[in-house]
Amino acid sequence: MIRPWARPLCGVLVAVVVVGSAACTASRVPPPAGPVFVGSSAGPAASVSATPAPTVATVPGATRVGARAPVVDHGPRRGNRVALTFDADMTDGMLTSLRAGRVKSYANLRILDLLERDEVAATFFLTGKWVQRYPDVTRRIAGNPRFELANHTYGHAAFTADCYDLPSLPVDELAGDVAKTFEVIKPYGGRQTRYFRFPGLCHDAATLDALAPLGVTVVDGDVVSGDPFATAWRPLVRAVLDHVRPGSVVIMHVTEANAAMTDEALPHILAGLRERGLEPAPLSEVLAGVRGG
Repeated sequence: MIRPWARPLCGVLVAVVVVGSAACTASRVPPPAGPVFVGSSAGPAASVSATPAPTVATVPGATRVGARAPVVDHGPRRGNRVALTFDADMTDGMLTSLRAGRVKSYANLRILDLLERDEVAATFFLTGKWVQRYPDVTRRIAGNPRFELANHTYGHAAFTADCYDLPSLPVDELAGDVAKTFEVIKPYGGRQTRYFRFPGLCHDAATLDALAPLGVTVVDGDVVSGDPFATAWRPLVRAVLDHVRPGSVVIMHVTEANAAMTDEALPHILAGLRERGLEPAPLSEVLAGVRGG
C-alpha cells in the first residue's frame, strides 16, 4: 500500500534516549520512487578501492500523487518474503559519547556476522554520520550482494516538530540533508536505493512535499521490534514473530550500544521466520509489485 501522505507514527513507537539527544527509529516500507539509485564506485580511491561495482536491482517505481513523496508500509501480502531492515543512527551526542569513551561502538558487527554466515538478505538505512564514522563497516555492507543501502538522514535530526526529543531541522533544509546523505553513501557502491526512512517515523505533508524532488520513497514499516535500549531479547522476538506476515517490513537497529539485544534476538527471529515458511529478502524485492492507489 502506497500513500501520498501519512501521519507520524511516533505515538506508537518506543521512545529511546541517546546521550545528548533522543532517538527513536522505526520504519514503514515503500519501494523506491523511480529506479533504484545506483551509487557510483568512483570516489575516494583509498576508501573504496575494494568496493565492487554497484549492482542495479530491478524495482518498479512508486506511483506519485501530486507533489508528495510516496509512503509505503509493507509489500504485497502474497508469497513468503519479508524484509529485515536495520537502522544505523548517529547523532552528534552519540559521536561525543564515542570520543569520550562512554560507549564502545554503535556498529554491531555480530549482526553482520550472522547475516553473512546464514546468507540472509537485509536492507540498511544509514545516516551519513554513521557512514563517515564507520567507513569500513559501510564498505562491508555495500560489498554484500544480499544487502541493500538506504537513506536515514545525515545526523538523525527530526523532520517535524515534537518528534520525541530530537532536534528538528527547518523544512527548507530537509531536502539538502537527504541529498547530502545520498552523496555520502554513493562512493561505496553496492545495491543503493532511493528508499528513505524518517527518524522516529515522524513525517507530515510538508516534509513529504519537501522530499518529492529527490525521487525518494518513504519506507515506514509494519513490524516494530522495539530493540532500542531493550534489556532483554525475548520481547524483541515476540514483537516480531507475533506480527510478521508475508510482505512485512521489520524494523531493527544495528547501533550496538543503543540496541544491545538485537544480535541475541536475531537468531531466534530467523528461526521463527523459517518455522513460518517466511524468507528474508531485499526490501526492493519484497516491495516489488506495489502500486499506487
